[in-house]
Amino acid sequence: MQTLVCHSRRKFYKVVSNLHLVLGVLVVLLSLSSLVKLYSAGFILNDVNLCKPFYASKQDLKNSALELSSKLEDIKQQVEEIQSKIGKVVEEMREKGSEGPKVLESERLKYNTLLVEILPPLDAIKLFLEQLRLPGVYLEPENENANGQIIDSFKLAGNTKERLKGMEDFFHIEEIRKYITVKENRLGKKNFLGANATFTSIGHACLSMKEDLEEYMGYDIGDYCNDDWNVAQRLMVHGCDPLPRRRCLARAPKYYQKPFPINESLWKLPDDRNVRWSHYQCKNFTCLANNKTRKGFYKCAECFNLTQHELPKWMEAQNTSSNQEFLISDILNIKPGEIRIGLDFSVGSGTFAARMREFNVTIVSATMNLGAPFNEIIALRGLVPLYITINQRLPFFDNTLDLIHTSRFLDSWIDLQFLDFVIFDWDRVLRPGGLLWIDGFFCTKMDLDDYLYIFLQLRYKKHKWMVVPKKDKDDKEVYFSAVLEKPPRPF
Repeated sequence: MQTLVCHSRRKFYKVVSNLHLVLGVLVVLLSLSSLVKLYSAGFILNDVNLCKPFYASKQDLKNSALELSSKLEDIKQQVEEIQSKIGKVVEEMREKGSEGPKVLESERLKYNTLLVEILPPLDAIKLFLEQLRLPGVYLEPENENANGQIIDSFKLAGNTKERLKGMEDFFHIEEIRKYITVKENRLGKKNFLGANATFTSIGHACLSMKEDLEEYMGYDIGDYCNDDWNVAQRLMVHGCDPLPRRRCLARAPKYYQKPFPINESLWKLPDDRNVRWSHYQCKNFTCLANNKTRKGFYKCAECFNLTQHELPKWMEAQNTSSNQEFLISDILNIKPGEIRIGLDFSVGSGTFAARMREFNVTIVSATMNLGAPFNEIIALRGLVPLYITINQRLPFFDNTLDLIHTSRFLDSWIDLQFLDFVIFDWDRVLRPGGLLWIDGFFCTKMDLDDYLYIFLQLRYKKHKWMVVPKKDKDDKEVYFSAVLEKPPRPF
């Protein structure tokens, strides 16, 4: 019986082995047949023309991009309409006096936050699709690489000059087209910077603000520029930064007067005739000092009151429960004789720089003209204004500044990740041993830990640290102030 079973098994194994052998031979024959067909068709010989039917034509891609861009614009409009409807419903219920808005307000904020997060990706996709439609900028399969191999991927076609040529064609105003073209060196040689051409740039968001940018660049060469600084600032704040240079004459105030001498300009309101007031609610410095219009940048409502509000700042201790300011003398005593140059990134009239000048410290004041002529008054006081947005990388080299001061500007309105980029850029320009002075950072108590982490992650040495509640807010909102020292970080 056992012999019969063993014989049956051997017979079965032999059949299976023969079957495997037959299948293996069939696989080899099919492989050889496929290779012969591919060879005759041209695949193995790297015949790129054979693959062309699988790639969309440039015109097809442009048409598809146009269609998708149009659909994205419709979606964006629908999202904005939903935001508007939500706001109207809450407002109507608030007017009726019902208790619904208390619940709806939190829901509105939640859904608005979701909708706002949807809009930037839509804008980014729309901008990319618009770039695909530019002449000279399109998707195509790459050719051979350095090793002669075909790379099965896509790239933006054309070199830098061709891409910029496509950018030229995107705009209609001749001055923009001329500005962004590549300017080759006249002698055809590399300049002292190692480049054989000059590449002028504009902010990437300029593409999405085409009409505003063309309005800004619509002028007669050599003539007076339009009184349009507010258009330029709107472009900068919304990401069209840097702006292109212009070949027109900047308008000056009609009756410009000589500034006051330096011994009196620091604490005296400048002459009203030295500012163009056409785009402001107030038409003189007295109006700003009195805050009559109640408009403009609310955090600096009194910073034009130089003698009463500004003069005591950082010099006298304020006897208030919400005092969050440190004295300049105390900060300079942390590093006696070492604080010489620095940056004040705040919205203000230059008072911090004026006070530091009295201690022989040079401070550059970076600010925008948010509702008032901040840059003008800083310059008229004999100080240095730096007209840049918070979006821009600081125009200072690494490890060069002794001090960075910020007051009442980078508050709870700012996104945490964006603040992270800002803080790391400040760290870049601060020298080892330099001081970061955070002056009155305002946020809710609930968000305090998140913001503190941003400042603490760089492991600066703490010299001063203070968290105080804001008045009349039941301790729900706080001010945070600190003076931190950058570590040396040796290699």
